[in-house]
Amino acid sequence: MSQNTPQKCILIVEDEEDLAKTLAYNLKREGYLPKIAYTGESALERVSESPIPDMVLLDLMLPDMSGLEICRKLRQSEETRGLPIVMLTAKGEEIDRVVGFEVGADDYVVKPFSVRELMLRIKALFRRTESLQAKDKDEPQETLVEFGTLRLDIPGYRVWQNEEEIKLTVLEFNLLKTLLARKGRVQSRETLLNDVWGIKADITTRTVDTHVKRLREKLGSAGSYIETLRGLGYRFTEEPKS
Repeated sequence: MSQNTPQKCILIVEDEEDLAKTLAYNLKREGYLPKIAYTGESALERVSESPIPDMVLLDLMLPDMSGLEICRKLRQSEETRGLPIVMLTAKGEEIDRVVGFEVGADDYVVKPFSVRELMLRIKALFRRTESLQAKDKDEPQETLVEFGTLRLDIPGYRVWQNEEEIKLTVLEFNLLKTLLARKGRVQSRETLLNDVWGIKADITTRTVDTHVKRLREKLGSAGSYIETLRGLGYRFTEEPKS
């Protein structure tokens, strides 16, 4: 690593001391600057302490609060909304992964895991995050988008249907934003998994169907804007339906 390149700080939120220290040791070897929080409360405090972390490795089973709750809090805060989060957990069922991604995780690693694999995932997530940030700088982004009865506040992650605000998860909002930005074009389930979840997630394409179903239900009558093309995927209508 170049001496002129600042070290990326990674916050490890893990109550197993041996594992936390092992992760910190390996992160240092890869050129990162690790810091450790053994509880959820201390994690929420340390995330705003200098050096500000560039990523969080988040265990789900903590002594004082669930990692899912910590993830929700980080995603609700303006300061930490875009912070990359990798969940570390012994729960490997698909429904557990779905919930993790739904509350805003960027990746999901099941214990026991290979430290080498985790380091590769961390590097891949940093590359993708930096690529998206560069794209945002190069391409002016609309901040308020209106389509039929829908109105989206992109930076605020808020959406209204007929002037009534609808509460969406971060993942649901990103799914809606992606489909709307590509209106008129078919999006396969695999494409949506890759682009909305941020990486090629180790979950099945049924996850997309589940989230589209929930999104449609929350959007009410505007849910009809999202069309299903059997055997192909989903498409946002080219024009608002009357």
